Amino acid sequence: MNKPSPAIIAQSAVRRLPRLALLLFCLAYVLPGFFGRAPWKVEDIATFGVTQELASAAGNWLAPQLLGQANGFDALAPYWLGAVAIKALPFLDPAMAIRVPFGLLLILTLLATWYAVYYLARSPQAQPVAFAFGGEANPLDYARAIADAGVLALIASLGLAQLSHETTPALAQLGFTALVFYAMAASPYRRATKVFGPSLGLLVGMTGLALSGAPTLALLFGMGGALVEWTHMRWGNISPSGEIDVGAQRRSRQWVLVIVGMTVFVSALAHVLDLWRWRIHFPGSSGQAAWTDWRKLGRLLLWFTWPTWPLALWTLYRWRRQLASRHVALPLWFAAMAIGATLTTPAADRSLLLSLPALAALAAFALPTFKRSVASLIDWFTLLFFTGCAFIIWVVWIAMQTGVPRQPAANVARLAPGFEPSFSWLAFLAAALATLAWAWLVKWRAGKHRAAVWKSLVLPAGGATLCWLLLMTLWLPLLDYARSYAPMARQLARLVDRNACVEIYGVSSAQAAALQYHGKLDLRQAASQPACPYLVVNADAQASLSNAVHLPDWAFLATIRRPTDKNETVLLYRRVTEATASPGPTRTKTTL
Repeated sequence: MNKPSPAIIAQSAVRRLPRLALLLFCLAYVLPGFFGRAPWKVEDIATFGVTQELASAAGNWLAPQLLGQANGFDALAPYWLGAVAIKALPFLDPAMAIRVPFGLLLILTLLATWYAVYYLARSPQAQPVAFAFGGEANPLDYARAIADAGVLALIASLGLAQLSHETTPALAQLGFTALVFYAMAASPYRRATKVFGPSLGLLVGMTGLALSGAPTLALLFGMGGALVEWTHMRWGNISPSGEIDVGAQRRSRQWVLVIVGMTVFVSALAHVLDLWRWRIHFPGSSGQAAWTDWRKLGRLLLWFTWPTWPLALWTLYRWRRQLASRHVALPLWFAAMAIGATLTTPAADRSLLLSLPALAALAAFALPTFKRSVASLIDWFTLLFFTGCAFIIWVVWIAMQTGVPRQPAANVARLAPGFEPSFSWLAFLAAALATLAWAWLVKWRAGKHRAAVWKSLVLPAGGATLCWLLLMTLWLPLLDYARSYAPMARQLARLVDRNACVEIYGVSSAQAAALQYHGKLDLRQAASQPACPYLVVNADAQASLSNAVHLPDWAFLATIRRPTDKNETVLLYRRVTEATASPGPTRTKTTL
């Protein structure tokens, strides 16, 4: 039996967000961060290094590695996409070429989320209340407006910005998760036997998830999707008058079989490729350590998913009588599985990233149930928060350029020693135009005109886009200096012969990739019989160095640290004769 809908919305409130405005909005969010920067630490540069080696003749496509070191993600598809891009775009720098498919994955995430919310909003249980004298929202117009709100909610999510612009398996998992979400949301409106449709998206999405290091989530999404489809088959195809839609039931039955079949296929594929890994990691064991870990996870959940989580909770409350309906049950299952992975895996933020499309869908369904006072509260909070953030970004940038105000300039000098600011007219103009656009958006939102259901999310999405664009223009040189290994790699490269090879020991994949890309060094793994005149050792692995090399063959040369992280240090050794060798850094004071 259908429960009464809590959504009360008139036709005048479901105006579509202009397509050109939505497109420009998305481009302003997607493009900054993919252009003009160096690969960042840690996963970003590590993925690039593994992908670059995979694109060479030495790469193993079924076991991507860097200099014999495992990548640590047990993923295949992200490295395949990056390697193909490097090969297909030889006229681009490899670090830029690899970002092309990952940028497309972010676009896929936004597009799939829009269509997922659109089809969920077309569900009969999601429709607003019918007015006594007409004038309620048209179902298709209502679905488009809610879909627009879903994309705005996704863009407004604070945790999306950085991780969605890095070339890591997490972004691939996000794109494929959104694709699976769309396919399951659209299933009532497309035949399962249609090749080019949701069935293809489901196959590509679930296979991509498994090949991107998340076969367990692919399995869980498949099981949940089949359960939601089965429930829809039993109860969702009955009209208010009690009549059964036989054709819809037949389509639902086909989709249950298709989802179960694809889930079994993907699970078998992951088994054949040995992609299953036990990664359960509960926060802390007991006492203070457990409390500290849970507190960190709590803070992560609060800020990473802001502002979607309070809206999603409101949706669950207001639509509590329809929790079994597709438009609530499906995104709730996806969000719950991703949050469960967040609580049980070490890479909590990257697991939580996968919950954002589903949370954005839930957040969108909160809007038709809002009162005007709640919408005004969201607007005022958003206006103050993002305007304040933009103001701080501008003040610090002015301080970097002019030295005034003195305190922000001193803070930058202290946190990033050796950084030299630079001025770019292109970056300045882009930042200035974005700031003016924000001022216009605030004025438009405060204007007296017909309300649209997505209006409450315009300022959150606009503010998130503004601050991300300002960071990727005004602060980009500083962030590159602080978040990349480039300064450390170039310092080390100046101390070695560029024509000589360099052995490494204990160096992470990210550090090795940076030494290859920024330092242009020919690296080899250290061996008991030295083959190169130089040796680079991670300071944390120095204690076990004697187990890998013959120490009398090496003399300590220098200590190189990342300027913005004194805990990340490598030691440089030079090969010498046994008579003049020095076993450690105590004999030399050279430090960079």
